[in-house]
Amino acid sequence: MRVGVPVATEGFEGFWRGRYEEALEVDTAPEVGVVEEVRDGVRVCRVSFSSVGGVRLGGWLALPVDGPVEHGFVVGHGYGGRDAPGPDLPLPLPRSAALLPCVRGMGERSRLPGVPSVAAAHVLHGIASRDTYVIGACVADLWCAASALLELVPELSRHPSGPRLGYLGESFGGGLGALALPWDDRFAAARLTVPTFGNHPLRLTLPCAGSGESVRRHHRDHPQVVDVLRYFDAATAATFVSVPTLVAAALFDPAVPPPGQFAVHNALPDDLRTLHVLSAGHFDHPGAADEAAGLARADREFFARL
Repeated sequence: MRVGVPVATEGFEGFWRGRYEEALEVDTAPEVGVVEEVRDGVRVCRVSFSSVGGVRLGGWLALPVDGPVEHGFVVGHGYGGRDAPGPDLPLPLPRSAALLPCVRGMGERSRLPGVPSVAAAHVLHGIASRDTYVIGACVADLWCAASALLELVPELSRHPSGPRLGYLGESFGGGLGALALPWDDRFAAARLTVPTFGNHPLRLTLPCAGSGESVRRHHRDHPQVVDVLRYFDAATAATFVSVPTLVAAALFDPAVPPPGQFAVHNALPDDLRTLHVLSAGHFDHPGAADEAAGLARADREFFARL
């Protein structure tokens, strides 16, 4: 709880606001396929949409089986990619629609020439410059997913104060979510589970079994990379978040060092943050099923209050 937060580097806010404005200009042109399965109160269809750089990405669209759509979610995935909606369903609230995108390079639906699909290589792609680093484009993929969802389910835009989407993200998706949330007022709340990319200066000192180890080793030979990483720090970005956010942080995690997870929580404004502590993340352990059920309950209670 005492882990600190790196101060935003010069140009941090302007960089991200510029990336967001670019993403808003994209005609996402979403296309929905046939229903693949019905479960957890939703019909699940394949979906594709366009993102920045003229790339076409894929994912899944979930729509309620019965009744009108009352809530909407964008659901980010971990660094293992996504080949099916999997455990991201059921959604926290009934009568919800969701777009579950595969960000560029990850999963068979969003593979791109030249972009590695393996996490250890993907996390280094374009890292020489803030303008070419793949993480920035992946954040934009989430914004474009939100645009696609609002086009496909226009009733989500009819709230008197405008769209009020929720964001759900775990691990890689948690870190991307922290980077995406501050600049996009279409999101009204979020849950970030064991988020990565928190407090890069500290992460670079912590060996791990996840993608952070690839970055740590790269930094050892290319110390100048810290100048780029300053723009992609999830904890720094969290200081700009202005919506209620639940962070599920783990006390033990071989893939994402816990201090970085807690840095994301600690960076959030006091009146907007909710902490849910897990005993472990990215680790199969006794009681894991009970912890997952507990987090699902916390999700429902958190989003139901909003």
